[in-house]
Amino acid sequence: MSGHSKWHNIKLKKGKVDAQRGALFTKLSKEIILAAKGGSPDPEANYRLKMAVEKARENNVPQENIKRAIARASGGGDEKQIEELRYEGYGPAGVAVIVDAATDNRNRTAGELRFLFSRNEGSLGETGSVGWMFEAVGLIEVRPRELTEDALTERALVDGVIDVRFDSALTEIVTAPAALMAVKDALEAGGLTVTAARLAMEAKQTSNPGADTAKVVTFLEALEEHEDVQTVFSNAEFDDAALEALA
Repeated sequence: MSGHSKWHNIKLKKGKVDAQRGALFTKLSKEIILAAKGGSPDPEANYRLKMAVEKARENNVPQENIKRAIARASGGGDEKQIEELRYEGYGPAGVAVIVDAATDNRNRTAGELRFLFSRNEGSLGETGSVGWMFEAVGLIEVRPRELTEDALTERALVDGVIDVRFDSALTEIVTAPAALMAVKDALEAGGLTVTAARLAMEAKQTSNPGADTAKVVTFLEALEEHEDVQTVFSNAEFDDAALEALA
């Protein structure tokens, strides 16, 4: 399992999850806007939008907010339009980082992210500066519940699956990008509980920050807590013991 995923599961155990952040509704609404903007406004005809709406409902976002976000994607209302941007750079210990953001003011977002990078011993780079270190994959999160690793793996090995990274709290299933939807449907048909499915960036080679683990975790958390940041990918591979010490 990737270090970033281990860190995510540690946060689950700590209770340090998005639900505690005041900006959660804003982030979820932005994902709905971007999903609807990139395809049909009908969730049944737009897979990304369907997942965004499901996640919003799971987090108790009011239906009116969801409808307003979809309308905004098509230019409804007087609000500024949201655009999707990707930033790349290096953090503490030289870890490579990709940040996907959603903003109505790219200059403000770029300036604030540049400050976060520099304040945490990192540097914001040009487009493509670290992107070559990553590859696109489909990423599905499954809650094992009572299933053992062998039992879950057996159910998860369907066409399109590249890897199964078992964890008793939250298991990651990696797929080929084009197979994401088909695999998700197959997993659910097989009785597994899917909590998220999305396209992601996976590091081809990882980097262990060692003694700088705390600095890297602090940096990644600062990025994720920024109101314009939707997703953060890094090539950091953390040791279990180092993460547990921070829990």
